[in-house]
Amino acid sequence: MKESIRQNLIDAGCDDVFIEQFDTCSGDIKLCEKMLAAHRRELLDEIHNKERCISCLDYLVFMMKKEDFL
Repeated sequence: MKESIRQNLIDAGCDDVFIEQFDTCSGDIKLCEKMLAAHRRELLDEIHNKERCISCLDYLVFMMKKEDFL
């Protein structure tokens, strides 16, 4: 595997196991694309979960201000 590809995977948050699996599928572009798409979905799920947490905090602050708690 090219070092630039390995570094890109590291920068994208892929762990050593993922990188090793990705390296073994390098002859099968479709499998590599599926792996990358799955990792992308996982990252998006993490983002969406954090957004929900932020929304909950924003709502709490809103309600506290509305009730003159702050």
